[in-house]
Amino acid sequence: MAETTRDTGPETGQRSQQRWQVVPAPVQPPPRGAHRLDLRTTIAIDLGRLAATMSRRLGLGSGAMIGGRLALALQPQALRRLALGRRVVMVTGTNGKTTTTRMVAEALRSRAPAVSNATGANMLDGHVAALMTRPGAPFAALEVDELHLAQVTEQFEPAVILLLNLSRDQLDRVGEIRTVAESLRRALARAPGAHVIANRDDPNIVFAAADHPGVTWISGGARWKGDALNCPRCGAFLGDADGDWRCECGLSRPEADWTVTADAAVAADGTRYELDLALPGQVNRVNATFALAAAERLGCDHGAAVQRIQQISQAAGRYGTVRLAGRAVRLLLAKNPASWLEMLDLVSAEQHPLVLVVNSREADGYDVSWLWDVDFELLGGRPVRLAGDRALDLAVRLHYAGVPATVSATVDDALAGTEDGVPDIIANYTAFRDLVARSRS
Repeated sequence: MAETTRDTGPETGQRSQQRWQVVPAPVQPPPRGAHRLDLRTTIAIDLGRLAATMSRRLGLGSGAMIGGRLALALQPQALRRLALGRRVVMVTGTNGKTTTTRMVAEALRSRAPAVSNATGANMLDGHVAALMTRPGAPFAALEVDELHLAQVTEQFEPAVILLLNLSRDQLDRVGEIRTVAESLRRALARAPGAHVIANRDDPNIVFAAADHPGVTWISGGARWKGDALNCPRCGAFLGDADGDWRCECGLSRPEADWTVTADAAVAADGTRYELDLALPGQVNRVNATFALAAAERLGCDHGAAVQRIQQISQAAGRYGTVRLAGRAVRLLLAKNPASWLEMLDLVSAEQHPLVLVVNSREADGYDVSWLWDVDFELLGGRPVRLAGDRALDLAVRLHYAGVPATVSATVDDALAGTEDGVPDIIANYTAFRDLVARSRS
């Protein structure tokens, strides 16, 4: 293991005495039986598994966090110990983490067993809970909250890190995008041996990854541009992020290694991989291309990886068709202006009954002023039903967008007022979570 130091004063040339050990990723999946855990870690994992099982049996939750939390309390080095001998892919960004992580996990399973935090528990306790489900699995695909990637790379060095995008989200918890981009940049500096797969169309992601020694750049276009108008390094105006922008400070849009088209992922050598996905929209073709690039990096067969990705029809309830209030509905998650843009674009091409649900609880962020940044005009005067804690705020926004809206006391009431057919429900985080839980009860 290599001992590494970090510059904390680039302007002065001073170096801190902070040191950490980089745990390099193995080149190949280890042979069966190669993963051995010390006694303390083994006991912590056993008790964590017991806690997770009891949580599920008592109906207290999925156990996706409590087991990992207990294991970490008993063995603070649990994450580092469980990651040893595996090739771990970390997936982060503001939008698309859960779906892309599911795609990466399925692609890796085309080669060997892989574990994943499929429920979206994306902090350290969720990572430990996922890894301890199968300590001998050679691969892992883990979603990580964008502010927690630095904590992960303090513990171990992943084999691959996917940087999807950055946009405004939960400002009262996360803060401004520049803060998040700087945190990602520091996290990558602690993992020089990890291979980074990054979005070249997002200047904030380019800033975070540009100095890393090994990067594969993905180009899928810049749909949401509201947070990419200025250079994240110096603040200068960039203009259209879809173009080959170059800032006067030297930061510029890199050449693409993979390009996403309307129906395929195209590698740098021109090889096309058709993406006939069960999941809808251009956004999921971009997610699939990230997953395919990660699978290629870890030695998976392209054909087998694409086949498994194409079979995914939902991820933790996203895009799934479920039964609510006695009828089939399709659930879509949108939690900030960037993701609302994608979901509105998806439903605007269809004429299904539409219900919009917005809450503003702690996990959502209490500030809903972002509603005024969403292009609800895409609905083109289509009537919708509204529910959720902030339905009235949403109704005001839709009034100015020229969209006729009816406010309902509950989602069930909203559904009862819709026409025949399979309604689409677009909900933000806690509203979506509650609807998924109801559909499974």
